[in-house]
Amino acid sequence: MRTTFVRWRGLLCCAAAVALEACASLPSAPVEVNLVAINDLHGHLEAETESFVSAADPTPRKLKVGGIATIAGALRAWRAEDPQLLLVGAGDLIGASPALSSIWADEPTIEALNLLGLRASAVGNHEFDRGTAELLRYQHGGCNSPRLEYACRFHDSFGGAKFSYLAANAIGNASQRPLLPAYRIEQVHGIKIAFIGAVLRGTSSMVEAGGIADMHFIDEAEAINRWVPELKAQGVSAIVVLIHQGGATPEPFDQNDCSQLQGPIVDIVRRLDPAIRLVISAHTHHGYLCQVDGRSVTQAESFGHMLTRVTLTIDPRIAPLQQKVTAIRASNVLMDPERFAPDPALAGWLQQLQTRSAAVLAQPVARLAVPLVDNELNAAGESPLGDLVADAQLAATRGFGAQIAMTNHKSMREPLESGVDGSNVAQLAATLPYRNGLVLLSLSGSQIRMLLEQQSWLEQDRASGRIMLQVSQGFAYRWDAAWPLGQRVVPGSVTLDGVPLDEHAQYRISVNSFIAQGGDGFSVLTSGGVRVDTGINDLDALRLYLIERERDGHPAGATQVAGRIVRIH
Repeated sequence: MRTTFVRWRGLLCCAAAVALEACASLPSAPVEVNLVAINDLHGHLEAETESFVSAADPTPRKLKVGGIATIAGALRAWRAEDPQLLLVGAGDLIGASPALSSIWADEPTIEALNLLGLRASAVGNHEFDRGTAELLRYQHGGCNSPRLEYACRFHDSFGGAKFSYLAANAIGNASQRPLLPAYRIEQVHGIKIAFIGAVLRGTSSMVEAGGIADMHFIDEAEAINRWVPELKAQGVSAIVVLIHQGGATPEPFDQNDCSQLQGPIVDIVRRLDPAIRLVISAHTHHGYLCQVDGRSVTQAESFGHMLTRVTLTIDPRIAPLQQKVTAIRASNVLMDPERFAPDPALAGWLQQLQTRSAAVLAQPVARLAVPLVDNELNAAGESPLGDLVADAQLAATRGFGAQIAMTNHKSMREPLESGVDGSNVAQLAATLPYRNGLVLLSLSGSQIRMLLEQQSWLEQDRASGRIMLQVSQGFAYRWDAAWPLGQRVVPGSVTLDGVPLDEHAQYRISVNSFIAQGGDGFSVLTSGGVRVDTGINDLDALRLYLIERERDGHPAGATQVAGRIVRIH
């Protein structure tokens, strides 16, 4: 087709690509478009105290930051400057949430984001925690949930997200198209801005396989680039990527144009279409404002502690198919209530949520033997909390024939605290927010050794996301860091009740449903035989174990590891 060009205001406007009337409506001077980005909120609706090092001051400072009311206060102040400001997200806005949100199936967090005026967000891996059906419920609303005991309890109904979840690389198996929209176009100050969303390709190893059996994840950059021609044909002036993948840098969270960014996001950014100048990232919980091959790459840490402010300078007069974004300014701003007065409406909303939740969350469960059971791994890869949770899991499934219990370290999100009256519902829910079901399966002694070899033994090995398994009382082994991966378990050291495992004998293993389906890279578990779904979840197992131990006069919990895992070198 012959392309017709029309001269307008001294510049070329391609009538074949953009309708002439749309072209005539474009601003006649450069425009500033203001964005605010949030990532990895994980349902943290309340303020928290954290330590920060800034570019101006290398001395760590503890600040009380975040909270939905302070975030709303900051947005209100910024929207007073620009009413057309857009709030966008980069995923993991829900999932692995504090009990204030999780006991209501994270519906309060979706409601809070609606109240903040969120327009679009990439999906994160945690949005898939309960499978595609629950993710679609979060988007569209309704009460048909796999978590019926939690869904539609905050309100009698749930209307879903008023914002768009975007997922260019989350592909339905039947349709071979994105499960959710790949992009969203917003009109701001007379020009079109497109947002393409994506989630890390490795999501399938981070959530239960059964929940996402109807879909798969493809390469992030290829999926994003696929939509660029379509967006250009619609006359957008800028394309912004919202992606749930990230990196890390030793530079401060607020240092402009950081240059030491490393991690998976770097390769993805380098392969993006040149039309994309801004990438808003997530997943790694680091704050940064970096440059990668001339593109701006940002992330706002996590839990609502900070937001990223971005100003795009766009010149719509530049000819179509040429780069219209002429400048990008970005800053990470701490959500400090002393700087931003909490919004009264959101503060009132949060107070109502806290009041309604208090009766449930404050219910005491049991006293612990210590005030806090830590989740930090020692040099061997064992933690006091891991010992406790594995023991609780074994106790809950012994009736099904369990001999050994194992759990992934990442399933325990917070240490377990105990107040004067013992641990309460909120503290237990913060420790085990996923409520993973417990599955029994059979492995041979040889397969158990192979399973242990799939762990990421050392810090430098853990970029894959795998980490040490925590094991129950009676099970023990030794490993040697001097040996290569795949050969680190010391021969003959794997024992049950002091007796070396028989390589050919079958043992009944209790694991959570996430790793039972190969989550965190533990693929050996997918070959386990005689599988039984116990109908018990890990949170209930811990609750009942703590109650029983206190009733017997021997409260559970310790400050030191039990020495089940021993590192030789």
